[in-house]
Amino acid sequence: MIFASLLLLLVTSAHGQIVYDAAHNVTAITGTWSSGSQNVVTGSGFATPSQEAFTYPSTTGMSYSFTDDGYYEIARYRMTSNGTVPTCITGVMNWCHGTYVLVSNGSIVLTPFGDGYQQIQDPCAAISNFIENYNDTELYVIWNIYQDPVKGYTLQLYQFDGTPLPPQYLITTSPNMLPTQLLRNVSKTATTSTNVQNAAVLNANAGERRWEVASMTGLLTVIGLASLLL
Repeated sequence: MIFASLLLLLVTSAHGQIVYDAAHNVTAITGTWSSGSQNVVTGSGFATPSQEAFTYPSTTGMSYSFTDDGYYEIARYRMTSNGTVPTCITGVMNWCHGTYVLVSNGSIVLTPFGDGYQQIQDPCAAISNFIENYNDTELYVIWNIYQDPVKGYTLQLYQFDGTPLPPQYLITTSPNMLPTQLLRNVSKTATTSTNVQNAAVLNANAGERRWEVASMTGLLTVIGLASLLL
């Protein structure tokens, strides 16, 4: 079902601009969304940027918030098991915020302010617990909002390569977010170097996808194939 929805959206985007109407979204993206049991929620209950600290939720998950004037915030808590060494479970707490743009081709581009950070815990690593900057621009190539018969309004985001994120359910139409401004001091040099490090860490430990030229080429190939089906 997810593949069918993605294929339909890809075919639509391949033939022109997306119309953000009721057929695409049954409600506005504005508000706070959360996956799973909805214990991970953006705002002051998750991250304290001034102290580079986190409040750990009772379960893993993710939460995205969007304002109606172009700001976003993301809270993510992930745990990744190790098939070789089952006791080596990696936990990642990730927070960032910035501005977003709904592009006419149906994608969303999220550009961080530059003060994001994450905490990585790995009992089997040389450094088992550390905090680093996280300030990656993120691309979601397709998205839509539909009505789930049980959960209600549901936000579905597709990563740069078409992989769907877990569905997120609307918690509140009033975004639960920290102030939309820089909330901690981060040097430009540190931010730049951290982006390179994060790409490796998140790909290895938390399954985070990246916006890369090769991957975008693959996505365009999928879109081209979808066009041939019409």
